[in-house]
Amino acid sequence: MPAPAPKNESLRDLAHLFTYVRPYRRGFVFAMAASFVSMSFGAMFPFFVKHLLDAAIPSLKPIPPGAWQPGLNATAQLLIGSLAVQAVLTFFSSLAFNTVGESAVVDLRRALYARLIAQPMAFFGDHRVGELSSRLSSDLAQIQETLTFTVAQAIRQSMLLAVGLVAIAVTSLRLSGVMLATVPVLMLAAVISGRKVRRFSRTAQDRLAETATVVEETLTGIANVKAFGNEAYEQRRYAAGLGGYLAVILRAARYRAALVAFIIFGIFGAIVLVLWYGGKLLQSGAMSHGDLTMFMLFTMFIGGGVSAVPEIISSVQKTLGATQRVRELLREPGEARGAEIEDGRSEIAPRLSGAVRFDGVHFRYPSRPELPVLRGVSLEVRAGEKVALVGPSGAGKSTLTALLLRFYEPDGGALLLDGKNARELPLKVVRGNMAIVPQEVLLFGGSIRENIAYGRPGASEADVIAAAERAHCSEFIARFPEGYETLVGERGVKLSGGQRQRLAIARALLRDPAILILDEATSSLDSESEALIQAALATLLAGRTAFIIAHRLATVRQCDRICVLENGIITETGTHAELIAAPSGTYRRLAELQFGAA
Repeated sequence: MPAPAPKNESLRDLAHLFTYVRPYRRGFVFAMAASFVSMSFGAMFPFFVKHLLDAAIPSLKPIPPGAWQPGLNATAQLLIGSLAVQAVLTFFSSLAFNTVGESAVVDLRRALYARLIAQPMAFFGDHRVGELSSRLSSDLAQIQETLTFTVAQAIRQSMLLAVGLVAIAVTSLRLSGVMLATVPVLMLAAVISGRKVRRFSRTAQDRLAETATVVEETLTGIANVKAFGNEAYEQRRYAAGLGGYLAVILRAARYRAALVAFIIFGIFGAIVLVLWYGGKLLQSGAMSHGDLTMFMLFTMFIGGGVSAVPEIISSVQKTLGATQRVRELLREPGEARGAEIEDGRSEIAPRLSGAVRFDGVHFRYPSRPELPVLRGVSLEVRAGEKVALVGPSGAGKSTLTALLLRFYEPDGGALLLDGKNARELPLKVVRGNMAIVPQEVLLFGGSIRENIAYGRPGASEADVIAAAERAHCSEFIARFPEGYETLVGERGVKLSGGQRQRLAIARALLRDPAILILDEATSSLDSESEALIQAALATLLAGRTAFIIAHRLATVRQCDRICVLENGIITETGTHAELIAAPSGTYRRLAELQFGAA
């Protein structure tokens, strides 16, 4: 079970949460003022009821000279009027609290999402998508409930409790002493239980995040789940996660239930004790019927305030647990300068010529520090040159392109773009000059037009259509009734592999990059589609630096240079003709395996 955060840290978390309320402080102050005035009118209710009863029922207690004693009808009218004012103010107070809370949580969601997508790739290697989705959903939902409901409830109950304590003291000190003798015991029980509930709530949120991860992975890979007939296995895995979550929640529920039962017994026991003692005072003439009734109503205010304490504390403790996890993500440093999410607008990055140099680059993935992937790779690529990267799986080909995109930084050596260290260039400049056509194309669940335009948000309709035509997408798009507005489905499931590949190429064409990365870009195409795409790629590659990763060597014969990687080292480099002529080279061996000797 996670250790509870230090008290000072918890207070800092709570204070940080209210920084998102600060832009809406006028609304928050108005809500508090309306709540205060509303509760003031609510506090008049027992006072008016006292005079209503004193006007209707003769009392043994003499009325002091000059005391205000309205008639029955006048008191009833004042009572109804105060209730009407209270109702109107409660409406505006509740509306203001909800407006402030919802707005603050929207800002928090925006900040958390911006922080998440600004994280480096290594971060996503350490955190599962389902866990991060849970932070955006369940954790922020808990914070939302606190800001929109619990804060208002705490303010109302605190005011009622304070007014009630003052009122009962003024009415009868002897009765107040009897009633208040039970309060410290109830408050102590609430504090102790609240601490335990907080620890359980944090653990429960972690368990829920784990189950969200199972759902995310299962639904994303539903084709594999069904292909292997593992529906029952995934159900058991999800059920096991829910079982752990339920066990923690039920333990917390037992503490809350025991606390609520104890407080109810204590409150009503105190009421019985007060009624007994108040009856004696009534019989002796020390109190009137109205005084006793007013005292009991104010006692109910106090009882309501005290009984709400466990739920308020429980909600606040849950929120502190959620806030701690959210703050942990917000404190993540993110990528280097230039990675900040600016305001949704896409700025045009300064154009690079496309010259690239890897200078003695060493690299290990952060999740596998014991396994070197690149070992002193040096490679200089002139602007406009087409370089193929070939070699066995795991040799480091994709890692080179990941470093080129600055998904990771080299552990040793340097990457230079146009002669400048890539670390010194803003990420928007580096990535703004690049485009990638991956082997596994990810399409978003929008329309065909939106997926092509993702290469350059804000591109005109004419530019999108032109890119689609150059990538030979227009013929299959024309067969869809909705044309460019056809929805591609989750991850593009409504399209074939070849169609998705061509849309990815259209996206790259629209981006018009200085440096192009093709990672098995024609692997999903049939022979006819491949011929069309090869023609489109010839246009796309013209005048650009290109890194082409391919296992099918037929696609790299025309490259300016071919580099063979093995175990993180470039072992051969040259043209197709030069490498095929090497008597014992790896490239010659791979070529003979695929299509015989050249």
